Amino acid sequence: MSGIQKRMVTIGALIAISIFYLFPREQTMRERGSDGVMRDVTVTRVPLKRGLDLQGGMHLALELDEAQRISTDPSRDIDLALTVLRKRIDEFGVEEPVIQKSGDDRIVVELAGISDPARAKAIVQKSAFLEFRITDETDALQKALPGMDRVLRQLGVEGGAAATAPSAVEQLLGGDSTASTDSTAQGETGPAILSALINRGSLPGEYAVLESAYPRVDSMLNIPDVKQLLARNVELRWSNAPVSLGVDSYRYLYALEDRPIVDGTSLVDASAQLDPITQGPIVVFELNRSGGRRFGAETGRHVGDYMAILLDDMVQGQPPVIQSRIDRRGQITLYNRTLQEAQDLALTLKAGSLPVPLKIVEERQVGPSLGRDSIRQGVTAGVVGTVLVIIIMIGYYRMAGVLAVAALSIYILFALGGLSMLGATLTLPGLAGLVLSVGIAVDANVLIFERIREELLLGKTVRLAVDEGFRHAMSAIIDSNVSTVITAAFLYQFGTGPVRGFATTLIMGIAASMITAIFVTRTFFLYWLQRRPALTTLSI
Repeated sequence: MSGIQKRMVTIGALIAISIFYLFPREQTMRERGSDGVMRDVTVTRVPLKRGLDLQGGMHLALELDEAQRISTDPSRDIDLALTVLRKRIDEFGVEEPVIQKSGDDRIVVELAGISDPARAKAIVQKSAFLEFRITDETDALQKALPGMDRVLRQLGVEGGAAATAPSAVEQLLGGDSTASTDSTAQGETGPAILSALINRGSLPGEYAVLESAYPRVDSMLNIPDVKQLLARNVELRWSNAPVSLGVDSYRYLYALEDRPIVDGTSLVDASAQLDPITQGPIVVFELNRSGGRRFGAETGRHVGDYMAILLDDMVQGQPPVIQSRIDRRGQITLYNRTLQEAQDLALTLKAGSLPVPLKIVEERQVGPSLGRDSIRQGVTAGVVGTVLVIIIMIGYYRMAGVLAVAALSIYILFALGGLSMLGATLTLPGLAGLVLSVGIAVDANVLIFERIREELLLGKTVRLAVDEGFRHAMSAIIDSNVSTVITAAFLYQFGTGPVRGFATTLIMGIAASMITAIFVTRTFFLYWLQRRPALTTLSI
């Protein structure tokens, strides 16, 4: 086999490999069915991924929110958060999500093709830290309120007018407000402050606060001098949403034992269902063996007491009474919530809790229609640019330009096949990088053709001029392409999202252009000259 034949076989093999990686094939993806259950489905398509800017979606950059919870090991917590997010988004059913670290302190999440960005953000950011706690039976908060009022007065906090009769909420809740009214309405040395804002509820450890007063009460309860007056084994937690009582909205405050019965680290499974009796959404959960034993022992000891269910330090609904021992399986009733919210809660619980809450530091959203417009405009720009390059090359270099254009068509096949082989995601900046690399591929041919022209002007034969042209242009081609690859590598290493997409396609395009300019175009020249051994002039 001659050298030209070997070259043609190599080119044919590269073309076959590129076609193989671009040929439509069956792929298995996770999708959520109409019943809300995640299933594997098989689709047939070209295995070239499209970024969110080409099909619509959301880009999020996340960092640890240490204002809410201090991280003792940020690097470890970022890695744990990355694992949790991958589990959640897999269950969420996003097609080909991008979830990766950026540097040492940031996570980049790209969700292509999502239809509900707000829901996706809630799932990504939800800490999903689950706890079960017994409500306080000792009236710890009620006993501490007079002392808290004294401290607040000493700090200069003014209270409202004293109540002389039970309030509307006290009457609706049915709590015993006599002690509160008699002892703290005027306070021990002045007007009531917290005592006038916090009303006893109908359950042990339950209190109600007007929704309008909720932020003020919360801030006062978190003053260190006030907070230390509460019994050490009791902690205060708010309900997750206000409730309407009469004409006003109230937020429940719960005094709970500081030690949880069990938390979400013992959870092994969770699923959303409809309660067969109330037809309301519930989340059925299952604990591991050790968690089940501990849960069973504690609930058995507290039969008749009330158990609060906390998610991210917020009490979920009114605490239910423990009617009997609960072992490994239980349920969370979601009041006034939808089945979709129950499904989201189940998948976040199942994936696990974030070690530290995450905050969004960068957010971009692209609508599906804008993505289609981007594809159309990007393809149009690429086609127009390529057509102009073809016209200029053939018009200026004639037959040599035709050979360069033939090699250029193979270059595009190599570039797309390489991207598919690497599993790279094609983005709008990536399309720009691909179009740019078309110019780089032609630039290499221009250097070669100009060197061949110079050799012909020196009186050398056609075959020798072609050989010398390729040889002398090689150093300039390698230098320019290597410097561009180094720049693109830095963009890939330190960039995120679209910048990485641009760098990836640019590097792949340069690699394909080197192969086509140096190897493919020269093979075409050699084949052309072999067919015309008596050629004395070159159409260049």
